[in-house]
Amino acid sequence: QVQLVETGGGLVQAGGSLRLSCAASGSIFRVNRMGWYRQAPGKQRELVARITYGDSTNYADSVKGRFTISRDNAKNTLYLQMNSLKPEDTAVYYCNLDRWDGSSWQTYWGQGTQVTVSS
Repeated sequence: QVQLVETGGGLVQAGGSLRLSCAASGSIFRVNRMGWYRQAPGKQRELVARITYGDSTNYADSVKGRFTISRDNAKNTLYLQMNSLKPEDTAVYYCNLDRWDGSSWQTYWGQGTQVTVSS
């Protein structure tokens, strides 16, 4: 099993910054990828950014140039630095981990942290 705990959400004015953290614990295998997703009210959950164990990254077009995903494998912690925040970034942000167990990918989610950007 894997546990994911997000911290760092909150209320910020447009143009401001926030840093989200996700601490992972449990049976975290070496072959994995982690990411941040978000879900705004009335909308589907969407990928924000993803990073592999080897630090390959990809971002949603809407956050490119503003958000940076990173990970500290020694601490099993995932980060999302969010700059130049916009009201449309308001959502619940979820940490995700996909773990390869040798035969299939297993997916785990955190409980989510609210990010609210005021105009």
